[in-house]
Amino acid sequence: MLKTFQNLGHTTLASFSKLGRASFFLLHALSGVPKLLLRPRLLINQLYSVGVLSFLIITISGLFVGMVISFQGFHILSDFGAEETLGVMVAASLVRELGPVMSALLFAGRAGSALTAEIGLMKATEQLSGMEMMAVDPIHRIIAPRYLAGIIAMPILAILFSCIGVLGGHLVGVGLLGVDNGSFWAQMQTKLDFRDDILNGVIKSIVFGCAVTWIALFEGYDTIPTSEGVSRATTRTVVNSAFTILGLDFILTTLMFGDN
Repeated sequence: MLKTFQNLGHTTLASFSKLGRASFFLLHALSGVPKLLLRPRLLINQLYSVGVLSFLIITISGLFVGMVISFQGFHILSDFGAEETLGVMVAASLVRELGPVMSALLFAGRAGSALTAEIGLMKATEQLSGMEMMAVDPIHRIIAPRYLAGIIAMPILAILFSCIGVLGGHLVGVGLLGVDNGSFWAQMQTKLDFRDDILNGVIKSIVFGCAVTWIALFEGYDTIPTSEGVSRATTRTVVNSAFTILGLDFILTTLMFGDN
């Protein structure tokens, strides 16, 4: 019994210690963001790496998610004679929840794991130590542009996911199931609110981008500099990011829609 409490205490202290290191790591990275204005190419390169290279998986996933929602929604709404509101159901589901959440999960799996592996390998091959020897701050030079790129790319990818998803829903609902095209778009434009739906979805995606990129970069920077350590850090990035996204989604949804 005593050993159990000792292990629990050790795990708790280790978790708080890691959280403290991660917090100082984030503050250090943020302090290097203003310097990117003098070297915009660093940011552009990382936007391509984390954003453009994630475009394909985001759009294909958004298309199929929208098609599935349209299929399921049509059969549910047809029981109540409300097939004309299919556009509202598809758009609201994507913009409010599935767009930001699914995009963040895909972003963590593709870009987040790549960032962790890249930073971890830099540490394992002593590239970061070499930069310090040359009086170059690796957090400002390596971490800051990647962190800002993740924050910028995540909401853009979420918007693309939702837009492609709506097109997929239209393809199935109107083209395959026979829903009226005018009603599909008109109901969507009438019922969807910019602030409560679109803006809140964008806010969620920005928060998810901040959290996922922070986790990915810190896990890579804090990893044990071995091949096994890098592989474990990459796995932790995906798992911790998934839990963080779902937890933040619940908190943000409660804050945004709790009073409605």
